[in-house]
Amino acid sequence: MSNDAELQQLAQAIFTVNRHAKTALEPQHLYFIKKEAINKLLKEKRAKKIGLHFTDRPKYSNQHSTLLVKVADYYFHIPPSKEDIQELEHLGSLDKNFRNPQTKMSLSQAKRILYPYINYKPPSKPKHNHTYASSYYTPSSLGKMEWPPTKRRRNY
Repeated sequence: MSNDAELQQLAQAIFTVNRHAKTALEPQHLYFIKKEAINKLLKEKRAKKIGLHFTDRPKYSNQHSTLLVKVADYYFHIPPSKEDIQELEHLGSLDKNFRNPQTKMSLSQAKRILYPYINYKPPSKPKHNHTYASSYYTPSSLGKMEWPPTKRRRNY
């Protein structure tokens, strides 16, 4: 795959993860993937810092800024570092009319692209060796003459 096509695919994957993170119940992991991928692209000089934007949703009534980053044909916001705030131009408020290009990519496909890129290994789920399917298992007492059932001891 050519470098431009790979960068475009990475940008589409980041866009997909970002779109899902905005509506996810627990978006922390998705935002982590997005931030790691963008930071790696910036280190490789395959993404470009454009400037700073005011956020739409100020935290605790304090206005703060986000860093605008361009990856291929897509633009993303990430939290700025102190150096970014001191060095980059402030672009003012967000342009509500601008939209990233639409893309058709599933979240699972986006993760398959981004996980190897950022060297992320999802934690493996521990395998449970339960003998019962339900945590509410109650042994049956059908056919037993005594209640509550007790252990029978064999006399030899």
